[in-house]
Amino acid sequence: MASSLTCAGVVWAFLSFLCAAASCVGFFMPYWLLGSQLEKSVSFGTFRRCSYPVRDESRQMTVMVEQCGRYASFQAIPSAEWRICTVVTGLGCGLLLLVALTALMGCCVSELISRTVGRVAGGIQFLGGKCSLREGLGP
Repeated sequence: MASSLTCAGVVWAFLSFLCAAASCVGFFMPYWLLGSQLEKSVSFGTFRRCSYPVRDESRQMTVMVEQCGRYASFQAIPSAEWRICTVVTGLGCGLLLLVALTALMGCCVSELISRTVGRVAGGIQFLGGKCSLREGLGP
């Protein structure tokens, strides 16, 4: 099995794949926000939720459904901001996974990724991470 990556490129490819997997798992889990409502533990993410209130018309009261599930439709996501977040985060996770899998394939297939392309992609990835860290820390 020939590789088009250096030793550092192989390590970068595996770390990129681990980060992509962690991002995708975080995106699909409903534990972005945790809290309580009607004395029950509640959590939800961009398109999944656990323990949510539902109006019971037969008893004329709000009851808590204690199970996890996704929203019935895209429009059922509570706000436009959450819908935008779902689309942008989903696209980002998909792109990250695509780049990581391509890098892993570069470990197995020679001439798939040139040295220049690998360095440029790694540099862009590094700068993107630095920029997002700087934004998260504030001025």
